[in-house]
Amino acid sequence: MKDFITIATFTHPNDYAILRLLLERENISFFFENETMVSVFPFYSNALGGIHLKIHPKDKAIVQQIIDDLNTNSHLRIL
Repeated sequence: MKDFITIATFTHPNDYAILRLLLERENISFFFENETMVSVFPFYSNALGGIHLKIHPKDKAIVQQIIDDLNTNSHLRIL
């Protein structure tokens, strides 16, 4: 996991709920850094720099496509 890169940053866990389901459906390896801390202490989100979506570099193109599709072809938006 040390080679994983940040592809997106979110303020609250509900901002990426749909994205998490889509990544799981595609069997993409990912994790949300700072997710637990922000869930326990929501006001820490800004201090921690948000919740970072970390993915393996080989999955960057497909994850970016998923995010772009959500933002353009859907009424659902990634904040």
